[in-house]
Amino acid sequence: MILKVFALLALLISYCVTANAAQHPNVIIIYCDDLGYGDIGCFGSTKHRTPNIDQLSSEGLTLTNFYVTSGVCTPSRSSLMTGCYPKRIGMHQNEKGGWVLFPGNQQGLNPQETTIAEVLKQAGYATKIVGKWHLGDQPEFLPTRQGFDSYFGIPFSNDMGYWIPERNYPPLPLMRDESVIEQEPDQSQLTKRYTEEAISFVENNKSNSFFLYWPHTFPHVPLYASDAFKGKSKNGIYGDAVEEIDWSVGELTKALKRLNLEKNTFVIFTSDNGAAQRWGGSNGRLKGYKGSTWEGGMRVPCIIKWPATIPAGTVSRDIVSTLDILPTLANIVGQKLPYDHIIDGLDLSPMLANPLEVNSPRDTMYYYYQSHLCAVRHENWKLHVRPSKANVGPNYQPELYNLENDMGETRSVYDEHPEVVYRLTELIEFCRKDLGDGNLPGKNTREPGFVKEPQTLTVKPTTE
Repeated sequence: MILKVFALLALLISYCVTANAAQHPNVIIIYCDDLGYGDIGCFGSTKHRTPNIDQLSSEGLTLTNFYVTSGVCTPSRSSLMTGCYPKRIGMHQNEKGGWVLFPGNQQGLNPQETTIAEVLKQAGYATKIVGKWHLGDQPEFLPTRQGFDSYFGIPFSNDMGYWIPERNYPPLPLMRDESVIEQEPDQSQLTKRYTEEAISFVENNKSNSFFLYWPHTFPHVPLYASDAFKGKSKNGIYGDAVEEIDWSVGELTKALKRLNLEKNTFVIFTSDNGAAQRWGGSNGRLKGYKGSTWEGGMRVPCIIKWPATIPAGTVSRDIVSTLDILPTLANIVGQKLPYDHIIDGLDLSPMLANPLEVNSPRDTMYYYYQSHLCAVRHENWKLHVRPSKANVGPNYQPELYNLENDMGETRSVYDEHPEVVYRLTELIEFCRKDLGDGNLPGKNTREPGFVKEPQTLTVKPTTE
């Protein structure tokens, strides 16, 4: 009788866990590298064929005012993972003052920060990253120490190897979990290999809740595409790389349908920053490029599809940011965020269920260039108080733009709206006190992770 009771309890517990997991959506974040606002069809591209990404848009929610927190890789990715401005967590620059992390840097994402992977893992999710990490290459900072069960990819940008010999970088590492398995891998096969790895993870976890973080290597330079796509686009190798990413989205979509997972899978497609000034990318009508605090540097395409909740074919012009993804997912899966430190993200879940009636809770974005606060957007107004560089000349004049009717930031109306300038200047001063600005420290910032004796990643020699 006792054995039967225990068996019944075990079945009930198993049923409850399974039922709970079934209510939670699977989560997939597809994060391109340097994909611009105008690089996909549903955002106006006429050079790139992106039918699979466009289908995501027609079946989900398209966000036309979606922001990252930096115009370059590392700080942008730190915000996605933690819901915090890079300046908040010390990830706005590396320990040498550079704006991204490089092989063998001492700095990385502090393991004390809470990541999306850790939040979802606490809710019972299987977690995996396929692609580019770029939040530290020392063991303490690798994805497997930040909530991910497994990792396959290149831990930083794909130009941080032999591509530019004078930089004297070690060979570009391809990693599985915490080990380098290849050096200088054939980059023309990366998107294909990432796709195979991602779909394999989905197939192996079809009966569980899973989180797949898929930060693509491309279209960051050096640009590559496999033979099936090389030379096939209207925009050279850049377009080839973009169209192969679109193919990978299609392969993922087919896998979700085949496994009957599509309805309850939450898919986000976006980019880490705007397109670079050269190589072939486009930021559409937005001014500026990667690395700048103009809209073209930090406003990126974004699509969210979740058929179980989000109505198909909807468009929102509300302000939304990568900052908001962590608290949104935490609320969806019923996990509480840490109460002992500030998180800048806001919960979007009410908006996602009814994007035509419920507004985004976000009305303000701050634009940093490394440690310098350059601009603020509040509602439709954007005030530039510094150009996208460290030094401000004595003759620099602040600029004000109404992004609702001037998304290209072509005509400053600073002198015409003193009341708006006053209101946005107050926001600038609040942010300076909170996060800091240049040499002015912020009151509510935290330290990044740091190691004293970093080592670069190489294949460890085998012993007989």
